[in-house]
Amino acid sequence: MQMNATHTSFVALGDSFTEGMSDALPDGSYRGWADLLAGRLAAHAPGFRYANLAVRGKLIQQIVDEQVETAASMDADLITLVGGLNDVLRPKCDVPRVCALLEEAVERLAPSCRQLVLMRSPARRGPVATRFLPRMEELYGFVDDLAARHGALVVDLYGARVLGDPRLWAEDRLHLDGEGHRRVTEAVWQTLGHTAQFDWTEALPDSLPLSWPARRAADLRFTRQHLVPWIGRRLTGRSSGDGLPPKRAELVPYEL
Repeated sequence: MQMNATHTSFVALGDSFTEGMSDALPDGSYRGWADLLAGRLAAHAPGFRYANLAVRGKLIQQIVDEQVETAASMDADLITLVGGLNDVLRPKCDVPRVCALLEEAVERLAPSCRQLVLMRSPARRGPVATRFLPRMEELYGFVDDLAARHGALVVDLYGARVLGDPRLWAEDRLHLDGEGHRRVTEAVWQTLGHTAQFDWTEALPDSLPLSWPARRAADLRFTRQHLVPWIGRRLTGRSSGDGLPPKRAELVPYEL
């Protein structure tokens, strides 16, 4: 396992988390932890190349079918794979099937790069996450075992209490905000063996809780703007990523 090595190329696979939602830029596009990590790596490697094949809404089967072979053929130094959470958050999920597909992906990707990185994705504290915790823990236990068998690194975001703080999540309650993505970048950076730039696990300062009217207003806004459209997509078999291309489909030089 290579630690603290200079990586000259990086390919990221996954769904909305790796695409960068909801770390929004002024032009409406998304940045996210993978772009931030690419920027750090590029600062240490002239000619650094970066591809991001992630597309929001993708299930693990789609990641395997649409991203894995492409990534494996790019001969990159570093590959990150994050997937399966969209599956386990659905009302019905065959977790062993998700694990089998994840293993299929890792078996193809691990030999094709110098370092493969997997993740235990973060979970926002609240009733929705609590309902799915047993599935998530089953998936993440398998991720640990898979990494041990294939020489991959694991970034444990799930175990970091701070990333469960609702203040690090966007209004849709499904995606980290800009500060959340910045902390994920630092977590990956340190897992790769680089010198820490800050303590990404540090808790946010205490704050006064929202008033009851403010909480109800936020709940109504969330339901109208995010929950109802999400349910509609589930009922009609649509995905937020339908028709969208990968974020960065080619492994090309990354402009800082």
